[in-house]
Amino acid sequence: MNYVLLFLLAYCLGSIPTAVWVSRGFFGIDIRDYGSGNAGATNTFRVLGPRWGSFVMVCDSLKGFLAVKLALFLPEYASNEIAFLNIQLIFGMAAVLGHIFPVWANFRGGKGVATLFGLIIGISPWTALACSGVFLLVLYLTRFVSLSSILASLAFPVFILVIFNVDNHFYRVFAVAVALLVILTHQKNIGRIIRGGESKVPIFKNRDRRKQRHNNG
Repeated sequence: MNYVLLFLLAYCLGSIPTAVWVSRGFFGIDIRDYGSGNAGATNTFRVLGPRWGSFVMVCDSLKGFLAVKLALFLPEYASNEIAFLNIQLIFGMAAVLGHIFPVWANFRGGKGVATLFGLIIGISPWTALACSGVFLLVLYLTRFVSLSSILASLAFPVFILVIFNVDNHFYRVFAVAVALLVILTHQKNIGRIIRGGESKVPIFKNRDRRKQRHNNG
């Protein structure tokens, strides 16, 4: 029974629509009516700017992190490292599902990347740091948050299966599933990138201005 209640709590935690509440509370709009139509950090960056985009990203990541930590309320799993990791993954995925299909926002949420990142921070900080490196490098080079998220998610199973070689079959399957999920939820973004219509987030503009002046010079 505790397991079921905690699973539902994790889902409800993930369902907190940070981007929707921020856009409605501070700007009088629904973020889902603008940009890509998603209630996530990327669209908040695009519509409301870096400050609010960063705030939403931190909050959405925190949802995944806290959901993972709900496993601490099940001490019977603590003595088995593999079982404890698996239950953490299950609670974390409940939060991700909550973010994508939030009960508090008519089941219209975001794509779950920030919440997934918080999940990974909660169970494997070094892996999260490695994926962050991939994300930031791609973001710096392209300013496409969507492409950065996709490539970081593809790097995730590489780190788990190859580099860190984690000896947990459920975690290995989870890592591959995460990559597939992110690709699936970013199909429209992939199409826009191919067509050249994907929006860039308003960061690293000074770098682009310097590059443009250098090219013109």
